[in-house]
Amino acid sequence: MAVHDVTAHAPRASRDRGPVAPPERRSRRTRGIPRIRRLEPLLWLGPALALILAVVIWPVVEMIRTSLMDISSTGLTRGFAGGANYADLFAEQDLPGVMVRTLVWVVGVVAVTVTVALGLAQLLNARFPGRRLVRWALIVPWAASVLMTALTWRWMLNNFYGVVNRVLMDLGILDKPVNWLADPAQAFAWMMAVAVFVSLPFTAFVILSGLGTIPAEVYEAARLDGAGPVRTYLGITLPLLRPSLLVAVIINVINVFNSFPVIWAMTRGGPGFATDTTTTYMYKLAFDNQSVGESAAMAVVNFALILLVVLVYLRVVRRREEIS
Repeated sequence: MAVHDVTAHAPRASRDRGPVAPPERRSRRTRGIPRIRRLEPLLWLGPALALILAVVIWPVVEMIRTSLMDISSTGLTRGFAGGANYADLFAEQDLPGVMVRTLVWVVGVVAVTVTVALGLAQLLNARFPGRRLVRWALIVPWAASVLMTALTWRWMLNNFYGVVNRVLMDLGILDKPVNWLADPAQAFAWMMAVAVFVSLPFTAFVILSGLGTIPAEVYEAARLDGAGPVRTYLGITLPLLRPSLLVAVIINVINVFNSFPVIWAMTRGGPGFATDTTTTYMYKLAFDNQSVGESAAMAVVNFALILLVVLVYLRVVRRREEIS
């Protein structure tokens, strides 16, 4: 009786594949692999998400929670206050003036900083002897402590021994020393100048990095087309600088909105509340008036204002890009 080899008549493909794993074992393997691979991105995103949660999300949640609580001057939580802290805040007589000054402060400082930084970045982008030294010198106001810079300017503006009065008197511009920080309008103008001085290096370097990404061939093509310097700057340089300008404006808005050292070191928001912005005003509410909940409500309003300004700016920029 002949014995037939059943594998000889089997398809070649099935013989080449080798032994087939049992269905149960194969299903377990295919089930486990996708689940592990789905969790792989968390190994990379996990630290960043944890940092954002700890540094950004949790403080915002805690700030909002504090603004809704009744907190004593010693920090003891006495219960839920609802909207009482916000009602007390909006009933403050000095709040409208503080809000208007904050708007003038942010718009004025950011606008002047970006305008001056555009020209300064254009200068630093050109080739001239000592360009590297000038770039290093520009970093000094940025690298120095903002508090020490503000204190230095306060000493320079002193009416007894300040160098500003001495120079102006030597030049014949002033007949006698002026107490620049005693008058609210003059003090506010000087604080804005110091804020521009502090913000200028970062903004100039951001715009300078944007200028470095513009290809030289674009300018050569513009020169061949007969475009002059003004037309080239308005038609080529500024449009190609939009990403850098966007970053510079947004970061400056956030920094200037929350600028505390310049104002506090130079005038402490005085006389009275005459030179306060929302940042120094919330500090006074917490430590001078001992109103922790009201100060937290001011912080929430300040946070909402920053988001509103940034969103409006992004909306305007996007609309201009759609039109162009």
